[in-house]
Amino acid sequence: MDARREIIPPLARRGAAFALVLLFPTLCVSCRWRVAEPHSLCARCWSEMSFIEGALCAACGTPFEVDPGDETLCGPCHARPRDFTRARALFIYDEASKPLLVTFKYGDRLDSAPAFARWLERNGKPLLLDADLLIPVPLHRWRLWRRRYNQAAILAALLAKKVGKPCDPLALIRKRPTPSQGEMPSAKARRRNVLGAFGVPKAKIGAIRGRNILLVDDVFTTGATLDACARALKRAGAARVDALTLARVVRTASSDI
Repeated sequence: MDARREIIPPLARRGAAFALVLLFPTLCVSCRWRVAEPHSLCARCWSEMSFIEGALCAACGTPFEVDPGDETLCGPCHARPRDFTRARALFIYDEASKPLLVTFKYGDRLDSAPAFARWLERNGKPLLLDADLLIPVPLHRWRLWRRRYNQAAILAALLAKKVGKPCDPLALIRKRPTPSQGEMPSAKARRRNVLGAFGVPKAKIGAIRGRNILLVDDVFTTGATLDACARALKRAGAARVDALTLARVVRTASSDI
């Protein structure tokens, strides 16, 4: 009888756990297929992602087809120096990654955020080690009110907690509403759209001055937004500004970058 009492609780716990799995299965954060680990991709979705590795532009992190050597800049970064020092991204923005990012940004799919933070922690180590403070790219307050959350702020907070670094989502603000960068027809229009759009509140200048800042965002397209943020932070006295994003658009040599 005593032996039965010892056996029943573990069996009951196992049965309860099995029932929970049936009721709330762990699903791929992209296609919603069942997976063994929570906040992860299934094997098929993982294999379709174009992770960025190998030789990169020393500034913007665009991948090179062949290795031109350390500290080499791509053509656009050579022609127009960046306001940030380094930008790195986890994967290429393409047909495989787009649904994952769009649902995270606009579709309330915040269950993917822990996976994103885990991947960024692994792949962004050099930038994270150098950072004194993580700051998300801000939304204007009206856009934040409409969208209800800032996906960059969620990423930055999770990432900061993982690496034990401070995160301040209020250290950089968007001073004026701007049309979506996705509506801009060219890189030049994107730069003009965010010119002077960001600033550091006076109360936050002391937290910025002399520190290495890591900007966190979801997608790097032309880098215009990150450049504008970096300019504002440097005007406030930041020693260095790097940027870490989930994805980046990779353009051909003939593209308008």
